[in-house]
Amino acid sequence: MIRVLLADDQTLVRAAFAMLVESARDMEVVAQAGTGLEAVELARSERADLVVMDIRMPELDGIEATRLIAADEDLAGVKVLVLTTYDTDEHVVEALRAGASGFLVKDTKPAELLGAIRTVAAGESLLSPGPTARLIARVLRSPEVPVAGGPDGLSDRERQVLGLVARGLNNTEIAEALGLSPLTAKTHVSRIMGKLGARDRAQLVIIAYESGLVTPGELSP
Repeated sequence: MIRVLLADDQTLVRAAFAMLVESARDMEVVAQAGTGLEAVELARSERADLVVMDIRMPELDGIEATRLIAADEDLAGVKVLVLTTYDTDEHVVEALRAGASGFLVKDTKPAELLGAIRTVAAGESLLSPGPTARLIARVLRSPEVPVAGGPDGLSDRERQVLGLVARGLNNTEIAEALGLSPLTAKTHVSRIMGKLGARDRAQLVIIAYESGLVTPGELSP
């Protein structure tokens, strides 16, 4: 059973999400928060597996709330799925850096919401080669964003794998693209995370874009 904490300052949005989550047999809503501060406090008290986190909330925004949850060693197993609107919430890259494991569009389809929760709760990052990747690429091209050093310590094969991760491919798709077994692809991803100090695939995407390893023109359709 996936234990879900919903954090959004709009009561109707929380209620709609709660009804949908409770309709799934493999998940339950353990708490609801109307502010970022409440989200952090409830994450600590309720021990949810995953927090669906809105970015724009009073007292403490979703980015800072995500950062506090990710930095708390007692909450190491808690995943954060950020709520966003692609046209306006360019702070989502900050949320990724803070420790979020992916994005969720507020007007997403019900089945996609449940699938996203399952994906992130299972330890994967919700990163598609569509709007999410384009948003990350656009924000990281802005002059206000510092460009990190490239992944110089990676082998050629690891750089290939990192590029495919940044395009939104999962381990099975990476394996097919490079003629590897899924286990080998997974091993490469794990080693890359270790070398780059990334906590999950979401942060690998940030590194790939910041280093220039992947550019918007290279995104898969």
